[in-house]
Amino acid sequence: MFITPAYAQAAGTPGAGDFIGMVLPLVLIMGVFYFLLIRPQQRKMREHQEMLKKVGKGDTIITNGGLIGRVVKVIDDSELQVEIGENIKVRVLRTGIADVRAKGEPVKTEAK
Repeated sequence: MFITPAYAQAAGTPGAGDFIGMVLPLVLIMGVFYFLLIRPQQRKMREHQEMLKKVGKGDTIITNGGLIGRVVKVIDDSELQVEIGENIKVRVLRTGIADVRAKGEPVKTEAK
């Protein structure tokens, strides 16, 4: 009928080792996500930003909309004038550039 004191003491509260055992897998999962997903994405974004800064006159670019053209004029830090066809020039934001296909030499203007 009565519970002995030794038996009652064995059912104590969970120790600190149980807490570490529960938290350690979560920390490991977060570490794996950081090294496999977050760091490569940040590196890719940093490389894209550097590529956008280096775009200059004569480069062949692809816009996010899929247009392919050659940069004929750098208007300012955020805009470029791109020739997408014969005598068809459009203004494009640098952030609208998806890729640089070929680094070209500056376009030579013809004297008329």
